[in-house]
Formats: sequence, structure tokens, C-alpha cells
Amino acid sequence: MFPESVQQGALVIGKVPAGSNVTHAGRELRVTGYGTVAFGVARDQSGPVTVQVRRPDGSRHEASIRVTARDWPVERVSGVPPKTVSPPKEIAERIAREQARVAEARTLDGDHTGFAERFQWPVQGRISGRFGNHRVYNGTPGAPHSGMDIAAASGTPVKAPASGVVTFADDLYLTGGTLVLDHGHGISSNFLHLSRMDVAPGDVVRQGEVIGAVGATGRATGPHLHWGMNWFDVRIDPLLVLERP
Repeated sequence: MFPESVQQGALVIGKVPAGSNVTHAGRELRVTGYGTVAFGVARDQSGPVTVQVRRPDGSRHEASIRVTARDWPVERVSGVPPKTVSPPKEIAERIAREQARVAEARTLDGDHTGFAERFQWPVQGRISGRFGNHRVYNGTPGAPHSGMDIAAASGTPVKAPASGVVTFADDLYLTGGTLVLDHGHGISSNFLHLSRMDVAPGDVVRQGEVIGAVGATGRATGPHLHWGMNWFDVRIDPLLVLERP
């Protein structure tokens, strides 16, 4: 059982008979012991997405899910350190190396099931930047915003929105204090610009535990939490995850 329609950037949760084989977008999806599967729908996904299910009795089913398009406004961000917008060659190379390490942390397909919990806000505050919007930094167009920015005072505790395993924790040039929390089945959260990190790779955290503190490290004009979510390399919208029934 899958939803009939989802929005671009959604986390899709489906239910199949336990022991089923499920594939989507050329990838075999991990199925929990009670028959739950998950995957993400990209920001730019158009048309329906399909999921193929082979049940334990050998019967087959293909689910087709409509994708609702969203409007992506332009966000203009001024006052960003110039070297983070148009970095010199050696800095650009460093950024590429660091981002490759973060991407590697998102390739895991663990069997833990934090992804199925009802997600909670990691901090309370005003949404100062929305997922998917076109970003212009100091007048220079950048990539679409990869997560949700939540304005909060520096030092505000950041709590795990769902249970998971820490797979990355380091201070990076572009994103400052950076944490990746793996919720299982390819679903992960990343928390950027942290002033403090209270956990280390390999740590198992429960929903609601403090994992760090809000800061303004890396490319930031003021203290806030950037919370991004992924299904492997597909970026999904944390706000839609919070609003998921």
C-alpha cells in the first residue's frame, strides 16, 4: 500500500507483505520485518513514480504514484563571506573533497528504523530558508537550497528529530560544524553550521537527544540550523517529513 500522490521532495512510506521484494528507480528497497519500505522523491521529479512489488507468494504488483509539482521561489542571501561564494581553486578543491566525504556517509543502507518514527523539530524557530528554493548568494546564483533553515540563537541545543546512528561529524569549510544522522533504509538527516557537536561517528542516538548546538559556522550570515534530509543521494524536504500523516 502506497499513497496515491506525493509532492516533489517527499519521503514516501509504503506497506507491503513482510518478506516481499520491492524495487524503485533501479534500487532494491530494504523491507522491515513488518513490511515497511521508504524512498524519497526528488525536487525536480516529474510524472508518476513506480514501485515494483513481488510478494512472498510470487504474485506481483506495480504501484504508480502521482507527483505534484511545487513552486520554487528565489531566495536572495546577502552578506555571505565572498570566499564561500566564489572560492579560489585550492578552497574549491577542499570543498569538493569534504562534500564527497559527506556524500559517502549517505550511501549506507542500515536496518535501523528511525525513519518510520514521527519526526520532531530539532529546534524551534522561524523558518528562514525553505527547501528547494533557488538561492542567490551576494548576487551570484547558486544551487537550489538543499534543506530547511531554522533561525535560532547561537548555542540553542539541537535534538535528534528521529532515532539513528551518527555517520559523520566534522568541521567543514562550507558547512561548518556538520553532522549526519542515519535513520536507516537510506534515510538520513544532516545538520549544518553547528557551533558544537556532542556526538561522534558510531554513536547511537534516540529521538529527542541533544546532538549539538546552533551556530553560524561555515557559509552563514547569522546563527541558524540548516536541516537537510536525504534518501541516499536524493534530497527530500524536512518540512514535508514533519507534516507527514
